[in-house]
Amino acid sequence: MSRSFSRPPLARPLIGTRIRERRLSLGRRQTEVAGRAQISAAYLNLIEHNRRPVGAALLLRLAAALEIDAAELASDREEALVGALREAAGRAAEQAAPVELDQIAEFAARFPGWAWALAAATRRADGLERRLVALSDRMTRDPYLLTTLHEVQSAVTALRSTASILAETPEIEAEWRDRFHANLDSDSQRLSRTAQALVAYLDSFEDEAVPMSPQEEVEAWIAAGQPDPGEAAELVSDAARVMAQAVLAAQARDRAALPDDTLAAAVDEAGDEAGDAGGDDPAALAARLDRPLDLVLRRLGMLRPGPWAVAGLVVCDGSGATLFRHMAAGFELPRPGEGCALWPLFEALAQPQLPVARLIETPAGNRFSAWAVAERLLPMGFGGPALSRAQMLIRPCPGRDPRPALGVGPACRICPRPACPARHEPSILGPL
Repeated sequence: MSRSFSRPPLARPLIGTRIRERRLSLGRRQTEVAGRAQISAAYLNLIEHNRRPVGAALLLRLAAALEIDAAELASDREEALVGALREAAGRAAEQAAPVELDQIAEFAARFPGWAWALAAATRRADGLERRLVALSDRMTRDPYLLTTLHEVQSAVTALRSTASILAETPEIEAEWRDRFHANLDSDSQRLSRTAQALVAYLDSFEDEAVPMSPQEEVEAWIAAGQPDPGEAAELVSDAARVMAQAVLAAQARDRAALPDDTLAAAVDEAGDEAGDAGGDDPAALAARLDRPLDLVLRRLGMLRPGPWAVAGLVVCDGSGATLFRHMAAGFELPRPGEGCALWPLFEALAQPQLPVARLIETPAGNRFSAWAVAERLLPMGFGGPALSRAQMLIRPCPGRDPRPALGVGPACRICPRPACPARHEPSILGPL
């Protein structure tokens, strides 16, 4: 039988703190409230310090004893706040500022106004950092912008040179004066057109969705669900449409080698079998299906059946150039051509055919399970060079994972980790 995959219910670490705050606001003793809720005062003390869970029946009794709606005690609004505060704490930890993580729930419950203000400030700072990174990349790496600025500089230089000749040569033949005047007119028009185009292009910086390269167009097309390349609005350039067709062809080959129904059924069957982690383990799935691990990783990242619905996939060649990228939930990818040297993707490239499994953690504190493997290809036969291709499947890590987490980032220039052994250039987000 098929199993439906669902996330476990969220823990509610603030219920105990809210119970205590409510009790104190009513001026009641623990023994009084515990008696009304039919529990011991010692057990209520553990609950108020968030050391014991609160079931549905007990929650109703405590709500009645405290004369409050049970839904208000069990509200998930504070859970979202705690999550935002943990992200803020993760950023502070990157700056070597100690944060009392065990008191986040207490802080959110006792000072909700300040807590929401801090969470909002963190979200705004994140947005501004992303905007800074995008603008910095466009200002320093955009070939169109660099070419246009060079054209402006060239036109200004020509105008200045012609004007200097006319100003410094009072006695000049009429024929030459007319030629210089014509040059002034031509260069000034060229400068005007170029400046107008530059202003219009800089105005487009307000639209963060403007594609900057064919690879980014393809990624926008993938995020849009891979519509027909001939009609997709995301594919502006001819190069992007060619790349999109290549992606579809590669996916068709993988689908023929491992059909959708076969993969989905294997994931369901592995999940249904008690004690079998095959549904969550790509290597176990590959063994069950008798298919290569690299193929299974790519198919899981593209089909995303069952527990892989929030997974992401990155495929690159031996030079590290991206062939396919799909973002996992909560895992931000840098501009094409960039990446973190600590990603398991590149570790796999260094040891072809040997799989790599890591627990990785982003600067924001988000944790992911990552699986990667690289293979060697011989498209020209034994007489030609061996080419490499690596794929990395990433998925948000549910619950607790006992493995030590490997701190990774998107790319050195936008990574705040100050002491990364793989850093090769300074970060624009702060001093090292």
